[in-house]
Amino acid sequence: MVLDKDINFSTTFGIPIHGIIGYDLFRDFVVDINYGKQIIKFYDPEKYVPKLSKHHQVLPLDIHKKRAYIAAHVFFNDTIQTAVRLLVDTGSSDAIWLFEDQEKGIGVPLLNYEAFLGKGLNGEIFGKRTMVEGFRLGSSELHGAKVAFPKMETFNSINDLGDRNGSIGGEVLKRFNMVFNYPKGEIILKENSYFKKPFKYNMSGIELIHAGMRYVADQITDGKGVLKSGEKENSFGDVQILFEGTTRLSLVPEIVVSAIRIGSPAHEAGLQEGDLLLSVNGKSVHRYKLQEVLEFLNEREGKKIKLVIERANRDVQLSFVLKKLFK
Repeated sequence: MVLDKDINFSTTFGIPIHGIIGYDLFRDFVVDINYGKQIIKFYDPEKYVPKLSKHHQVLPLDIHKKRAYIAAHVFFNDTIQTAVRLLVDTGSSDAIWLFEDQEKGIGVPLLNYEAFLGKGLNGEIFGKRTMVEGFRLGSSELHGAKVAFPKMETFNSINDLGDRNGSIGGEVLKRFNMVFNYPKGEIILKENSYFKKPFKYNMSGIELIHAGMRYVADQITDGKGVLKSGEKENSFGDVQILFEGTTRLSLVPEIVVSAIRIGSPAHEAGLQEGDLLLSVNGKSVHRYKLQEVLEFLNEREGKKIKLVIERANRDVQLSFVLKKLFK
């Protein structure tokens, strides 16, 4: 359980998060994670028999000081492959983090931008985002992989990083069905339907969080008590009050701009940190999950984004066009 009130992952991910599953469960079970079906299974290690096919690969998993590490290769160009040792971080929604180390040939590519990378148990993490030519895990290769280089002062509290070169997170791991077998020191991987999907970048430059609640009034009937077409009986709000069967007053989460990348399309359009986001291309954001709203804001290169925000108790309309980050 995460009991520190200052550590709140729920506002960042937009869903209630009460704690973290960690080493003690993975140590005692064989853990099968299926991102596509959104299922996690726990097996008794003594009774578990893997069902392997030619599409599966079994890779070594090094367990050291209650952490799991895996070997991989990063392609910084067409000819150079760099071997890396990565912490397996299933709790991270990012793709790959690398620690800059020129002696090992791990350097930040020229095309990059400063960014907020996320929030961990030690606080906010900043660094540079970029992409690499490719990433290989066992026999599986991903191209145009998204990579972040965190500022190393973030890890000052860690006495010895050893030969760790970074981390591998959910945006890569979700591309496999995985079975973690800590007792045997191995991981079984099988590419799934997510594997060939392109990596998504924050083209808009907007970071969002849930911050507080607000009331929203919706007209839900045609005046004769008939539910209007397209309206759902249950909204995203936690509290609903109905007036004479025609108006619904809902208490819904506020979605606020928590950070904005300087020079990004949204920044150039005038969006500011602290703006309350009301709608994206005509869609009221309180009807959607936070991750869905972020997808609306970064759908594809060249898409025009129209925002309605609230600033200083006034509704303001802004628009911009999504631009590719690395050309």
